[in-house]
Formats: sequence, C-alpha cells, structure tokens
Amino acid sequence: MSESKGAFGGGAGMTIPPLPARWLYRIASTHAFSERGLYLNLGYWDGARTIDEACEAMVELVGQTAGLTSADEVVDVGFGFAEQDIFWTQRFAPRRIIGVNVTPEQVRVARARVQKLGLEGRIDLREGSATATGLPDACCDVVIALECAFHFDTRERFFAEAARLLRPGGRLVLADSIPTGPDPDPWRQPLLALLSGIALFALAVPRANVYPRDVYAAKLAAAGFEGVRVESIRDRVFPGWFRALAEDPGLRRRLGPVGWLLRRIPEAQYEAFDYVLAVAHRPMTETVD
Repeated sequence: MSESKGAFGGGAGMTIPPLPARWLYRIASTHAFSERGLYLNLGYWDGARTIDEACEAMVELVGQTAGLTSADEVVDVGFGFAEQDIFWTQRFAPRRIIGVNVTPEQVRVARARVQKLGLEGRIDLREGSATATGLPDACCDVVIALECAFHFDTRERFFAEAARLLRPGGRLVLADSIPTGPDPDPWRQPLLALLSGIALFALAVPRANVYPRDVYAAKLAAAGFEGVRVESIRDRVFPGWFRALAEDPGLRRRLGPVGWLLRRIPEAQYEAFDYVLAVAHRPMTETVD
C-alpha cells in the first residue's frame, strides 16, 4: 500500500488501514441488493425502475461491453454470489467462466446456486485472490471485475495479473468506483477529508487504489494494455441508487448490516466518487525491446 496522508487518509500523523474486503463481505453474509437473485452491484439506472432491473442492467452492460460470445473463456474476479456469471451464461453463452473470489461464504453459496441450475460444467467457481489467481498464463479471452476492483490490494497488481491471464487480443472490463479528483486537503477541507477517509475504511479501499480517471487509464497502459477507455457512468449509477435506498424499504431490509453502514455515508460524500466503465485490450503482438 502506498503511504497515506494521515488519519483516515488526510493530514499528517496516524494512519488507519481499510477494513479487509473479506471481513466486509463476511459481515454482509448472504444479504444481497436485489429481491430477485443475489446481485451485489449498485445498478445501472438508465431506464431501470427497480433495483432488480438496475442490477441486471449493470450486468448486461458489462457483458455487452466485454463483447461476450460463445467462443469466449472468461475469468470473473470478485463474482459475489455468481448471479452475474449465471446471467452471462444464459444470455451470452460463453464457453466457460472461471470465477475467483476471496470470500469463502460467497463461494459456498454461489457453488450451490450454480449446481442447482445444472451449470457447474460451464461455471467453475474458486476461492482465491484477484491479484494472484493461480491460473495459467494466457488462459482466457476476457477478464471481468464488476464493482470490486477498488478492494484489491492493489488494483495495479490486478491489472498485471489480468494481463498475464489474457490471450493476445483479450479484453479486460471493469465497473469500478474511484475518486472524482485529488484527495481533499485536510487543512482546507478537514471535514471532507475525514469523511473521505472513513468511507475508504468502511468500504475496504486500500489507499493505493485512490486515484482519478486519468491516472486509472495511465496505470492500465503501464500494465501493457492498449485501446484503453475509462468512461464515467456515475450519473446513471449513484442518483438511482440513492433514490432506491431512500424509497425502497425492501432494499434497506435486504442489505442488513451493510445497509446500515451504507446509509451512514452521507449522500454528499458520493460527490467525491466517480463510477467508471473501463475497457482495455491485451495487444495482439507483444513488443520486443
């Protein structure tokens, strides 16, 4: 992790590391955002009216952006309860999906769901780290990280791992939350700096993952990717999510302890966050120095 700027990420002095992601999801247990299925994303609210529609729309968007086809072998890191893998298998019919997830409880539940649907021959779910998957080199055509890469320690290490896993011409697609700009100045904006640090802690975001879109794109390029595109879709994510959180008692109930945590992060704090759809390709041929 990179050096923090201070307590909760602001100012000089004591630093507090983020809550480990596996702890966050163990606290969450089997609480999911959607009523139908076990989706764990904030949703894509471009025409969606309910959290169920929005969660599914986000998964559809990522699948379309990845250009999934029946010829593809996919590695999905941070697959949650595999709801997205089930959707992609039924919607795009990729040849195989290998899922990697650091939380044992989620892996167990997800495997049971996949087995119940008779999809275990097409969806292979494993416990492991996104930054050290243990999978062989050039084993897949697509790597996906849907609303989870901000947890990885670090995102840069994951970029390098994704580049290793992809075959030439392969695609990396992420739906990810990042800052809108530089850290707030703890001397000029002490409250905002404190709130930002608390949010990073509560949402299990390593300090080294805190950078805006232009830096995100540069880090993908530095990992060897080309055709890099990092597009903000925050206006089709956060407003709909907060409206649902305020108006849908079923959503609040389903969220359980995670909902309690999320509702205590002020909506204004999300002005400091962007939500991006990132796409990058491994070159068809490697450059030899």
